[in-house]
Amino acid sequence: MSQELVERLVAELTAAGRLTDPRWAEALRAVPRHLFVPDVAWAVFDRPGADGAAIDRNADPDRWLDVVYSDTAIATQVDDGAGDPGTCSGTWTSSCSTPGIVAIFLELLRPLDHHRVLEIGTGTGWTSALLSWRLGGGNVTSVEIDEAIAERAAANVAAAGQAPRLVRGDGERGHADGAPYDRVHVTCGVERVPYPWVEQCRPGGVIVMPWLPGWNMGHIARLTAAGDGTASGRLTGQAGFMMLRSQRRPPGPPADADTGAAEESATRLDPRILIGDAQGADVAITALVPGVRTALSPAADGSMRVWAIETAGGSWAAVDFTPGRDDFRVLQYGPRPLGRDRDRLHDLGQVGAAGTGTLRSHRHAR
Repeated sequence: MSQELVERLVAELTAAGRLTDPRWAEALRAVPRHLFVPDVAWAVFDRPGADGAAIDRNADPDRWLDVVYSDTAIATQVDDGAGDPGTCSGTWTSSCSTPGIVAIFLELLRPLDHHRVLEIGTGTGWTSALLSWRLGGGNVTSVEIDEAIAERAAANVAAAGQAPRLVRGDGERGHADGAPYDRVHVTCGVERVPYPWVEQCRPGGVIVMPWLPGWNMGHIARLTAAGDGTASGRLTGQAGFMMLRSQRRPPGPPADADTGAAEESATRLDPRILIGDAQGADVAITALVPGVRTALSPAADGSMRVWAIETAGGSWAAVDFTPGRDDFRVLQYGPRPLGRDRDRLHDLGQVGAAGTGTLRSHRHAR
């Protein structure tokens, strides 16, 4: 039964254009995903507006297996182990990523035979097992900071018959003992590229990672190491991942926002265009107005509060979108004038509207 579900998944990813390399299709067939998913977990389908649902192998094994072999993200740890993945009553801190995004990252990585790969974030172990099947376990080093996750991953990859080198440590530092690497595969979001990843990558080596600067959802970045201490590349599409632990940000709106103490004004600018109006707008805003993240507070009636929040400070601004109105209320709090900068943010966004941005990493921009 599971083989039929695997073939269904391969066919769906192929039809969607996410899986184009037959070698990765064979890897998906050879490394069963169900070996990396816990019996009780929380799954969210990869489609707009999809709701999450609990899956329980013991209560309903057929449904559990059906969901595992669909394009779903599955929470495997919540609140660093303090929460229950079966109810998802907290913040995801580890997951089995959707097969579609896994396929996209592996195809962007484009490893050649005998290439050595450094993976940052072992998670369930599924992607390190896929890489091991493709390249041989001796060529894959995967680093995981969480002890409990690392232990489960080791058991999972062994059950799948794979043997990557699993390292318990801080992935932000890479793993110098195995350097230089031909490829670096990153499974967590970063705002700043840790320099060891560049330093441990051979000239011409490739780093594929989720770049999540805080403004809007985030991007898939593919960088090439130049051999002179720098790496540069392109942003290839959108992606949302859990952050590298040392770069985590508070989720959502500021918890202690005192709207009663905020300065109030109005704007005719629809705040939603600062979030998703143009490809590349968020890249320009991130570069020119650094240290600011966004959050959305939508309501059932179509109204929405769009937040701009200083990541390392107490300033914030919020704009209330209300359907049918010609002007929108602006709330501004703190010394940094994020509310008064809204028109400048829009102008900067138009700079990026022509296309995707580029990303460059070097020693002085850690």
